[in-house]
Amino acid sequence: MDAVIETTNLTKRYGRTTALKDCSLSVRRGEVMGFLGPNGAGKSTMINVLLGFARPTSGVATIFGENSTRRAARVHRRLAAVPSDVTLWPNLTGGETLDLFANLHGAVDSAYRDLLTHRFELDPTMKVRAYSKGNRQKVLLIGALMTRADLLILDEPTTGLDPLMEQAFRSSIAEAANRGQTVFLSSHIMSEVEALCDRVAILRSGELIEVGALHELHHLGGRHLDVRFNGIVPDLSRLPGVANFTVQANRARFEVRGALHPILDALAASDVITLDVREPSLEEVFLEHYGERS
Repeated sequence: MDAVIETTNLTKRYGRTTALKDCSLSVRRGEVMGFLGPNGAGKSTMINVLLGFARPTSGVATIFGENSTRRAARVHRRLAAVPSDVTLWPNLTGGETLDLFANLHGAVDSAYRDLLTHRFELDPTMKVRAYSKGNRQKVLLIGALMTRADLLILDEPTTGLDPLMEQAFRSSIAEAANRGQTVFLSSHIMSEVEALCDRVAILRSGELIEVGALHELHHLGGRHLDVRFNGIVPDLSRLPGVANFTVQANRARFEVRGALHPILDALAASDVITLDVREPSLEEVFLEHYGERS
């Protein structure tokens, strides 16, 4: 598949502070890429470079094969973005703001705009100054989604939305993916990333430390086992990869990192009633991964 976003050894420094260091990332056409990292990791810097708002110190970022800094105007014709922090015009109505966005972008699916306005329960006749933070965020989301742009770059797009509107957002991103649009999604909501994204890139202290499909990242966290025995619970705590081994009555709960074969061999010699194995969630993987490096 063709790369829509491509960064090669991308580095950005602000004085003595290195915000990005040798970041190489490829986002394929039609995929939803999750972009994760703690506060201060450099996520917004990466997005600013991609959008042409910041010039890299070294390395290169391209979108649709165009240099995102030198050809920013050409690149922006085919993308739409929701920044993490923006101030709207307080004296305009929501509808007038969307009209302004449409004129700036130049191509809008008007019928889809109406559908999105209904889906996000936005009153377009209200002045922006009367909107809550969540409603201002809806204006930004509708403004980006209604363009049907080839690429959506979204930086914390559901900030301020309630759970029902988060679901409306997820439905809209699923529609975009089904249409073949590419989505670059930076989010702190792990369940959102897990539900929507094909792959995930993890940024830490300006460096990309993991890139892969969700199932490929499970090795970063331990599987959770819950075993009930008919009789005495065997001591499995010293087996390879076992951690957080706890026993309550005839039940053992623990985590396993690495191969399960030694555990299953040991369980085969015991009288097991039930065995439940759960893969770690993305949130557990993320927290454990950073915990190991803290």
